Amino acid sequence: MNTPRRLAGNDPCLQDVLNLIRRSFAYMDGRIDPPSSMHRLTVETLQEQCRTAEIWVIGAPPQACVFLTPMDGCLHIGKLAVDRPQRRMGLARRLVRLAAERAAALGLPVLQLQTRVELAENHAAFARMGFVKTAETAHEGFDRPTSITMRKPVRPQEALPGPEAPQTGRQ
Repeated sequence: MNTPRRLAGNDPCLQDVLNLIRRSFAYMDGRIDPPSSMHRLTVETLQEQCRTAEIWVIGAPPQACVFLTPMDGCLHIGKLAVDRPQRRMGLARRLVRLAAERAAALGLPVLQLQTRVELAENHAAFARMGFVKTAETAHEGFDRPTSITMRKPVRPQEALPGPEAPQTGRQ
């Protein structure tokens, strides 16, 4: 159950991933400004993410997911989501470990993510996983910080061979 799998652009569970993200991020509505980019996600944008970067899931149907995108010397973690009934079972930690493995395998020395300023509980959760705040940024049209960038160095030993190596589907 805890073995992540990488999705291909034609994976039939992409709609399930979209539904998982919408359920998991719904609590942010009315709490963050500007609204979450999850409102702009579609099955087509998920297909594009699979083609140009990576989407990993745990479970069938997906109970947890993460987007991984190489950028500027780091691996960016996005849309990390765990379904409410599966929380506090280590799935987010497992996906962050997977991200570290993927970063090491790609020769990228750092994991990076962004979290909204208003979501202090997320800042604390990521800090417990070893991330540190490195910057504040503002969305277009805002004159105040709206996001916090957090980073975590990747250790070379996190590139593990064997069953945890990436599984890719047909694209």
